[in-house]
Amino acid sequence: MRKLLFESLFRRPFTETAPSPDDAALSELAAAVGRAARRRLGRSLSIREVDAGSCNGCELEIHALNNAYYDVERFGLRFVASPRHADVLMVTGPVTKNMREALERTYHATPNPKWVVAVGDCARDGGCFAGSYAIVGGVAEVIPVDLHIPGCPPNPMTMLQGLLALLERVDAVAS
Repeated sequence: MRKLLFESLFRRPFTETAPSPDDAALSELAAAVGRAARRRLGRSLSIREVDAGSCNGCELEIHALNNAYYDVERFGLRFVASPRHADVLMVTGPVTKNMREALERTYHATPNPKWVVAVGDCARDGGCFAGSYAIVGGVAEVIPVDLHIPGCPPNPMTMLQGLLALLERVDAVAS
């Protein structure tokens, strides 16, 4: 035990070095999403995340949006606990048979206007889980999807770009 403690004093940590996102690009992208949300909604964009049966890879990247690097709340994006307070449903994973009804209820509990963003390759068509007896399929099999963000899992910058594209498309349709 003593030897182990002594070695741990001089051993390098096992953690990987943090990615170095381009701070200027990140700030510009997040600010653009915030401006688009305020222009379209008159306030910040509220997001409800729904795990419909994922492996949690997409959730880890979604959680990264709130960490010290990305800190998207400073730009007016916030995650809410209730679908009744949400503008956007971010749905991850293939929809399992057990989550189908919960996803439908969450969709119907979200007030209009609402948008559904399917995050990850599994949310598109079931990904590597396609054909399993336990899943229904992609998110579009259960509820209408406005935007799909590809990736396994997509990184936070890709998600921000997807949200910006969604808001710009909604703004163009409304004009």
